Amino acid sequence: MTAPVRTRSSADLIRAEEPVLAHNYHPLPVVVARAEGTWVEDVEGRRYLDMLAGYSALNFGHRHPALIEAAHRQLDTLTLTSRAFHNDRLAEFAESLAELTGLDMVLPMNTGAEAVESGIKVARKWAYEVKGVPADRATIVVAAGNFHGRTTTIVSFSTDPEARGGFGPFTPGFRVVPYNDLAALEAAVDETTAAVLIEPIQGEAGVLIPDEGYLRGVREVTRRAGCLFIADEIQSGLGRTGRTLAVEHEDVMPDAVLLGKALGGGIVPVSAVVARREVLSVLRPGEHGSTFGGNPLAAAVGSAVVELLRTGEFQQRAAELGVVLRDGLTALVGRGVVGFRARGLWAGVDIDPAIGTGREISRRLMDRGILVKDTHGSTIRLAPPLTVTAAELRSALGTVGEVLKEGS
Repeated sequence: MTAPVRTRSSADLIRAEEPVLAHNYHPLPVVVARAEGTWVEDVEGRRYLDMLAGYSALNFGHRHPALIEAAHRQLDTLTLTSRAFHNDRLAEFAESLAELTGLDMVLPMNTGAEAVESGIKVARKWAYEVKGVPADRATIVVAAGNFHGRTTTIVSFSTDPEARGGFGPFTPGFRVVPYNDLAALEAAVDETTAAVLIEPIQGEAGVLIPDEGYLRGVREVTRRAGCLFIADEIQSGLGRTGRTLAVEHEDVMPDAVLLGKALGGGIVPVSAVVARREVLSVLRPGEHGSTFGGNPLAAAVGSAVVELLRTGEFQQRAAELGVVLRDGLTALVGRGVVGFRARGLWAGVDIDPAIGTGREISRRLMDRGILVKDTHGSTIRLAPPLTVTAAELRSALGTVGEVLKEGS
């Protein structure tokens, strides 16, 4: 990458944002101007290894050639029709995504939060029309520590004070139970339950991985109760954990899967509810929609993403390189790392608080050319693009070790 010619420095651009951008984020002080593969470049031309990958939105790296080609090709023909008309890319996208996930039908949307909202609406409609729950009585069971988005409905069942504070009144109809607690989940399910909505791995909470058998247990509880199992795979899905979907680690098939982030290849927002036919068939014209959902550009990129995953190459890379990641983190335990959780190319790493907060460690790593993101105190998340090499991964972990040693 050649450093771009810019007239405003990183510091200038950060200062310029302050009076005109809402302060709903607290980004690290790096201003990215270019990117390719696993590397990004700031305004001054400094290079950084991206070990966050847009919270899994960049599973295939920055500007993957096949995805860029698909986007360019589509930009030359058609970008948007709205769903008032058919377009020539949508059928292929829906067919390929349904086949990839092993489910039947696709409801295309744009953002991850839209997929979650859509899944909630579909579950309620299904409960009234198929299960026979009395009108306006449907409930959905969710897990504490969840992160499904930040819309008003979604924060209504968040347990994060920052996500909820000041945004009430909250939407009713949700029951929150502890994550990874089957007994509590089963006790919360009753005849009004439309669905159990969980993340197979809780990403924002610090990459929390449930006990072996938990997902199978959720599937069995929902089957016995006659309610839906909805898996939010927006961060965990599409290769991140070494499988196409994280639920595959327990050979579980939910009734519906929520996808986003990587589905757009880091190019355009693309999300979807993918579900059994019986579930999505409850929707009729006019009951739900999105002007941009399933637009030709999104469908073209989404189809290219599915094509990349079809061979299993990226899933295998995540599984194999996940061993490198796990081995490297194991070597750091007791040397500034007090514990970690990892599956595939995804890890939550708990730093000794005496060394620094997660943000402080992230800042020090940024200064050394490694980009990560903190969450919940002294935890940092590692989620590099699935295109990362073993050498890049080992180098990054080596830098983490150096930063921790310097701070001890």
